[in-house]
Amino acid sequence: MDKRFLTIIAVLVVGFAGILFFSNKSDDTSSSSDKGQVAAATNHVFGEGQKGVTLIEYGDFQCPACAQYFPIIKALKEQYKNDIKLQFRHFPLTSIHVNAFAASRAAEAASKQNKFWEMHDALYENQQEWAQAPNPKTIFESYAKALGLNMQQFQTDYSSDAVNDAINADLAEGEKAGASSTPTFVLNGKKIEDNPRGLEEFAKLIDEAIAKKNSSVTP
Repeated sequence: MDKRFLTIIAVLVVGFAGILFFSNKSDDTSSSSDKGQVAAATNHVFGEGQKGVTLIEYGDFQCPACAQYFPIIKALKEQYKNDIKLQFRHFPLTSIHVNAFAASRAAEAASKQNKFWEMHDALYENQQEWAQAPNPKTIFESYAKALGLNMQQFQTDYSSDAVNDAINADLAEGEKAGASSTPTFVLNGKKIEDNPRGLEEFAKLIDEAIAKKNSSVTP
């Protein structure tokens, strides 16, 4: 076989291998970058926090205790309005509440259309309707329709990785905060060890936090 022909073949093979190498290297870098992205925790906040106090609830939509605290939290919203921030983060206890993660998906999907709190309320108000349902998604879709959501977008967001990742990010933040059950409340960065038994006890803790915050401000 002609030596020049063999030389040409060798050059082509080396060149092709080099193209594959750099192409694969570029792909690996892109993939590594994508994998390195960490989803941010959610930021569902009611109120402006004018008094410098934030109360975070790590909640499970299927949790009966969370449903019992739901009217208390609503009363706190009404009582403090913009004085404090009330924040909800997902903490579905999937080992005991089989539909909890799906409910969080519904709330997050609704949040994509600025209806998080409306779906949040609907899930707690109707907890008995969907908690043991074999296919709760159809029930969640009925809530979405009642809220006037774009159903195609809701269904897409409900099944999306972005929604899944946001819920998992909340779970991670809850674990950092010391949550192991629901509801877990964190007041100005400190976990409340014994949950208040009613609105008055909750208000007392919040008022104390506001007073402490104000006393630490230099005139």
